Formats: sequence, C-alpha cells, structure tokens
Amino acid sequence: MIGVTIRPIRTDEEYQAALKEIERLFDVQPGTPEADTLEIWTTLVEAYEEKQFPIPAPDPIAAIRYHMESRGLSEEDRKPYLGHRVSDVMSRKRPLSLAMIRRLHAALGIPADLLIQPYRLSRPAA
Repeated sequence: MIGVTIRPIRTDEEYQAALKEIERLFDVQPGTPEADTLEIWTTLVEAYEEKQFPIPAPDPIAAIRYHMESRGLSEEDRKPYLGHRVSDVMSRKRPLSLAMIRRLHAALGIPADLLIQPYRLSRPAA
C-alpha cells in the first residue's frame, strides 16, 4: 500500500482517501493480500457511510405499497391482508392493526419491524 494506514474512518478526508484506495484496488485478483486489503477498506467505508449517510426505512404504508406494486397486486388483491378497509389504510385514514401486520409479514414477507413503526395518519380514525 502506498503510505496509507488502515484505521477507522472518522473524517470526510479519510473517507475520500479510502475511496481512492478502493478504486486503486478494485481489479485485484481474489485470494491475494491486496484482495484482503480491498475487503477491509470496503468494510470501513460501509461502516462510515452507515453512520454518516443513514437511509431511513420507508414508513409502513410506503413499504406495503412497494411490495404490492412490485408483485403486480391491485387494491382488490390487498383485501386478504388489510380487510375491507384497504383504501382507508392505504390512504392513511386508519392505522394498521396487529392482525394486518401479521398477515402482511406472513404472506408477503414484509419485515414486521418495518410494519410496526409509527407513521402519520391523514386524519384520526373515527
């Protein structure tokens, strides 16, 4: 390595230097010491990016919408999971119930921890 010490990334300057090292090592042969160094730099960069540039999880309704649309499911197809109040739930007029969360998780594999997050309703349920 060209005068670069591997250590935790704490500043933007260190982050930029790490990215340059990754770029320099990008095409190394697997199983070599250089490949190990590349893996270490990549791990350090990922840790820094998770801390500095966190990506918030989508709210539950956005997650449901994404999962349903990516599978080509219509509002009618949502009834087994959300009941007859599909449009109220999807328009944020009614919150998800625990039973809905369980069905969505079991049937579609939407992570339960994502579905139980608090989210804003458009107006309180009647």
